Amino acid sequence: MKGGEVVKEMVKGTFNQLAKVYENSVDTTSMYNSEYERPSMLKQLPENLNGKSVLDAGCAAGWYTFQLVSKGANVVATDISPEMVNSTKRRIGERAKVICLDLEDELPFDDNYFDFIVSSLTLHYLKNWDYTFSEFQRILKPKGILLFSIHHPISDIKLLQDPKYFSTELIIDKWNKEGKLYEVPFYRRPLSEILNTTLKYFAIKEVIEPQPTMTFKEKAPENYDRLMKSPQFLIISAISK
Repeated sequence: MKGGEVVKEMVKGTFNQLAKVYENSVDTTSMYNSEYERPSMLKQLPENLNGKSVLDAGCAAGWYTFQLVSKGANVVATDISPEMVNSTKRRIGERAKVICLDLEDELPFDDNYFDFIVSSLTLHYLKNWDYTFSEFQRILKPKGILLFSIHHPISDIKLLQDPKYFSTELIIDKWNKEGKLYEVPFYRRPLSEILNTTLKYFAIKEVIEPQPTMTFKEKAPENYDRLMKSPQFLIISAISK
């Protein structure tokens, strides 16, 4: 098994283990989600998505799937982890189509099918973006929107002992969830690669470095100050050419 496939299997295995944690606690208790990434992502989406087709690319336990359906969208939700897919199905029932797939493979959708692709904190698990972005471009309608969030390259570089900023580097982080440690592999890439790969396939509408909410500041002032000095996430809104 090649190195990239080994990492992919690690990602799948780790998130299979984390599915119940996400379903039961992370989606409701993590302020890095509820009071940091999600408000900025939702601000980029129309309040009314009636009749719009939306791909939730990397749905995890289905939080965004639920939001998109609640806005009236026709949603297809996908994840590489079968257990995350099961968690999303439990949350959403029959209100969306939920399937297990690898975003680095050919996507099983017709050309010009979706109005929006929303991908929350997923693409940093993919080593190569070119094929995925070419598929995103293919399945989006002209002027369709790709909205994605990833780890900020400045934040992730602090996790490396001997960082090489201009390389795409594998990081294996350790997450403590409900008293248990999980090894989570993902890739850090330079900002120029993030922007230029996006620009090969899309026109960038906006680059957002989200700021934590006042609720975050009230509940965790030290973490709030840390995020204001060094952002954790990066959000890009782009338009299909």
